[in-house]
Amino acid sequence: MSRPRVRHIAFVAQDPKKVATFYEQVFDMKIIHCGPSEPKNPDWAYYVSDGYLTMAILPFSVEGSAKPVGFNHFGFSVADPKVIAEKIAAFGLRPPKKRPGDRPFAEERAADPEGNMFDISEHGFEDVETEDQRAGKAKG
Repeated sequence: MSRPRVRHIAFVAQDPKKVATFYEQVFDMKIIHCGPSEPKNPDWAYYVSDGYLTMAILPFSVEGSAKPVGFNHFGFSVADPKVIAEKIAAFGLRPPKKRPGDRPFAEERAADPEGNMFDISEHGFEDVETEDQRAGKAKG
């Protein structure tokens, strides 16, 4: 039997359309659903996908309940972090910040238009390696 895989995450946004557009433009994700129906409405949920994982970006509601703990960040494995940084800047947001060298996965962190944090990693999330360990492998 295969191991379960995370294929869907959801978070709440003040402006789901803007957040979905960010992930579409910066990470080449595809808006796969908005609804209940067209035309697209900023008060509806947006669903974006990279072809494997789907993110539901749900509209904020004052009738909802806020949790004091929970979602902190998620991460993207990318081929070229400089290209992603340029796309984030083109969206008018702060550039990614370098993560501390002793962190074993992501090299940088940034945030979407509503402050949801995400990691950016050229190294990936499969191997537990610090910056020094990656540099040592590159040397030889």
